[in-house]
Amino acid sequence: MKPLERVRRRLGGQPVDRRPNFDIHMQRAAHHAGRPLSRYYLDHRVLVEANLAVLEAFDLDIVQAISDPYREASDLGLDVLWPEDSLPLRQAIRLQAPEDAASLKLVAPEDGRRMTDRLEAVRLLRERVGDDVPVMGWVEGAFALASVLRGDTNLLLDIHDRPEWLKELLDRLVEVGVAFARAQVEAGAHLVGLGDSMGSLVSPRQYRAFVLPYEQRVFAAVREAGAIPRLHICGDTSHILAEMATSGAWIVDVDWMVDLSRAVEAFGPDGPAPCGNFDPVAVMLQGTPEEVERAVRTCAAAGGPRHFSAAGCEVPDRTPEANLLAHARALRGLG
Repeated sequence: MKPLERVRRRLGGQPVDRRPNFDIHMQRAAHHAGRPLSRYYLDHRVLVEANLAVLEAFDLDIVQAISDPYREASDLGLDVLWPEDSLPLRQAIRLQAPEDAASLKLVAPEDGRRMTDRLEAVRLLRERVGDDVPVMGWVEGAFALASVLRGDTNLLLDIHDRPEWLKELLDRLVEVGVAFARAQVEAGAHLVGLGDSMGSLVSPRQYRAFVLPYEQRVFAAVREAGAIPRLHICGDTSHILAEMATSGAWIVDVDWMVDLSRAVEAFGPDGPAPCGNFDPVAVMLQGTPEEVERAVRTCAAAGGPRHFSAAGCEVPDRTPEANLLAHARALRGLG
């Protein structure tokens, strides 16, 4: 069974030969391909090379045009430093004061250097894998993008100090996400993931007001364009599982801090498919192959009939190959 067929059948609750392997590879993929991180972030050809390398090596069911949280922000004027082989560094907050938002010029995806690079990655991935393997594009949620431009602490204070101003900013930023998501589907993406990392740090009421409506707008555009929407929020999302289930995503990633059985219950039989959620550090990076296989089986038992297998978040750099192979081996054994 080809990976794209496996994914579509899994989403539809139909029998598959094994559950899909949806591990997220970024830094690990770059170094597996022998490339420095800066090239992975800045050159779509390197990103594609690295994704194809880990696809083949570790029996994945997805290739991903995902790299860093600064794609859209860079094209909106954020100053980012790109060390040769380390994580990118934000040099200064783009929106130091609320009035700075007036100078924020929104950019169409095809006019942004870094957004265009991701579009090229999607096109090349689709060219290389066709309709055998799902190609996943990626956008930052409006709330996550606001945190990159405004700073985490400022953003959380804005919820209390200037909520209407914040909603106006989010209304502008979500248009970037909608346009970027549509452009990636047009470029060949079968899925579009949305990262909203700051979402785990707010209350359910705040999530409903400042995060959820903007996720729903992006995911509506993804579905209308004919692609599969996927939601990824790092951290402990136990308190917002019910809200995440209404985002419009068809796949929702669940990080390792969350009880997977509780997530399955919150999503319900007609809600999104859960993806996850063993510990990417304690199990995947630091564990033994036997511990990885045991964790995969535990998550499979808890995840229900539409579960996608993955570590709770990105596979860490320097994760042993033996552990990644153990993940694939466990899935084949489960059938």
